[in-house]
Amino acid sequence: MTETLKILFAVIILFGALLSVLSAIGILRLPDVYTRNHAVSKSGTLGVLSILLGTFLYFSLIEGYMNARLILGFVFLFLTSPVAGHLISRAAYNTKVPLWEKSSQDDLKDKVHHSKERISP
Repeated sequence: MTETLKILFAVIILFGALLSVLSAIGILRLPDVYTRNHAVSKSGTLGVLSILLGTFLYFSLIEGYMNARLILGFVFLFLTSPVAGHLISRAAYNTKVPLWEKSSQDDLKDKVHHSKERISP
């Protein structure tokens, strides 16, 4: 049973490492800041969370050692990474960083222009 759990935790950690590699490839290969940010905030976060989860499960169930720092890292990353990704994309949009020329839709176009019209006197 212990060997099965070790293999399961190793698979979770390897899955996280694979997602982190895919995130790094996304940063290098995707065309604009918005798609790159999406790659980092989605697959990168899930990859690191998977690595932390596999590590936590291994040490708590196999070694009998509970580490609160892993739980705090898990919670902190889960709460901050999506918010940071959203704010970075929003800041890029508000500073008029252009979308990729093959982007088919701009959902914020009407919302941002309406909010600027209300603010300006």
